[in-house]
Amino acid sequence: MAEGFLRAFAGDRFEVQSAGTRATHVHPLAIAVMTELAIDISKQKSKSIDDVGEGWDVVVTVCDSSCPVPPRTGLKLRWKLPDPAAARGSEAERLAVFRGVRDAIQSRVRLLSHRL
Repeated sequence: MAEGFLRAFAGDRFEVQSAGTRATHVHPLAIAVMTELAIDISKQKSKSIDDVGEGWDVVVTVCDSSCPVPPRTGLKLRWKLPDPAAARGSEAERLAVFRGVRDAIQSRVRLLSHRL
């Protein structure tokens, strides 16, 4: 979601990559809640931190636990947010969790994109 927001807010100003502790898939509920804001992340690919390499100017980790070890270079920011994929309950309840995390990421990415 953070990658989608930064691409939407900053356009071509930055090279943007997102990665996790391991490559899996872009969660369908993440795609759904981003689509609600007219941001399409359905073409994004899940990558592991090893896939994106070193040499980044700014690295943001968005995690609560199981945080990837960021590359050694650049400014490092950690946004401590729960993993919405771990949410349980009905689809409506899980969507509510995804929306909450989405909104928290959106406000942080908007601020970051204005400051860089």
